[in-house]
Amino acid sequence: MVEVSGESYYPGGAANVARNLREFTSHVAVMGIAGGDPWGDRLCGLLAESGIDAAGVQRDPALPTTVKTRIIARNQQVVRVDRERPGPLTDEQFQRALTYLTRAIPQTDGIVVADYGKGFVSQELADAALALAKEHQKMLAVDPHPHTSLNWHGATVIKPNRIETFSAAGARPTPPVDPPIKDRPLLEAVRSLQRQWRPASLLVTLGEQGMLLFEGDRDPVHIPTRAKEVFDVSGAGDTAIAVLTLGLLAGATPVDAADLANRASGIAVGKLGTATVTRAELEASFNR
Repeated sequence: MVEVSGESYYPGGAANVARNLREFTSHVAVMGIAGGDPWGDRLCGLLAESGIDAAGVQRDPALPTTVKTRIIARNQQVVRVDRERPGPLTDEQFQRALTYLTRAIPQTDGIVVADYGKGFVSQELADAALALAKEHQKMLAVDPHPHTSLNWHGATVIKPNRIETFSAAGARPTPPVDPPIKDRPLLEAVRSLQRQWRPASLLVTLGEQGMLLFEGDRDPVHIPTRAKEVFDVSGAGDTAIAVLTLGLLAGATPVDAADLANRASGIAVGKLGTATVTRAELEASFNR
């Protein structure tokens, strides 16, 4: 028996990336799709409360809004219940998304694509985003999904985790090697992705092993984890891609931006749920 003592609601998925961005910048816009149901109303309401522009969120009365319910007991997740119906966009929905993106990009500093494999991000939409970013000389950062196999050729920075790296490279995952700088199968998978995608930077997140940063033909840079306590890893990747992008947009080197992302995700895993990291918390990590 589960006795419910309280409930809380947070935007998840790409909306959580937007929440993390909003902690550091005054204007964030999110693009996606939600159902025409009460859950979609709640999602859009939460985005509005956070000061996030949700004009790019389409509402589909025939689509249930993705809802993930986590049952927490004594600061530990017991089970997660997912209610969703992933599927591709209709032609009309794709055209609306493309129109919104085309109109928004001139006033945009950069684009973050958080692909959760729900069907919104197709290769056609990815190609359009990449082409628009190149045309308008905007930064495009990608947090890929392991099962969509999309080509992100020419993206500014791509942030897969270890499993996503092997999956995108078409290679079988192997057990982690310590230190990761000597993990030959992982390094070979990354080099394969670099040849395929040609990103300016590729940052692989490795959980308790930290991160590996790759820039062109340079030797990879290992950034050890800064997490002190791990309560919940959900949302840590959202925090990492948000802060990584913000760092690069602010003029940080890829190494410094990756260090900021590493610090931020180390803070995020010390919180329950899809938590955000504040500017004050990130600044305090340098004092420690």
